Amino acid sequence: MEKSELRQLQAFLRRSFVNDDIRVSLDPKNTDNAAVHLGERKIASISVDDEDGDRSFALEMKIPVGREVLQSYLRKLFENDRLTIAARGRKTDSVEFNSDGEFLGVISADDAKLSSFTLQMAILDYDLEEEE
Repeated sequence: MEKSELRQLQAFLRRSFVNDDIRVSLDPKNTDNAAVHLGERKIASISVDDEDGDRSFALEMKIPVGREVLQSYLRKLFENDRLTIAARGRKTDSVEFNSDGEFLGVISADDAKLSSFTLQMAILDYDLEEEE
């Protein structure tokens, strides 16, 4: 992952979550991955996907709370009351994650008891273009 991509990803995430405390840095163990920090705390990882000649990025964030407090947890974590979750039709094991009504990603249950979740966001190369 290049330094310019790290800067673009950081700007994209700051804009998406409306939080300027988000920081993206290279993973020293794997240069195809980046770590996402909020303050001093690592909250997510980003990996590169170069399949089919298109460069994109996949953010994965573990969320250690149950479904009943998921939205309030994310709002408090990112200090942003515009973050919402919404049902995905008949699916009961996942929800949509939105900011101001704009789709950001899918949050899926890690277990049948719905006691922990994982946020997955696909970040396409054109999502980063306006950050250059």
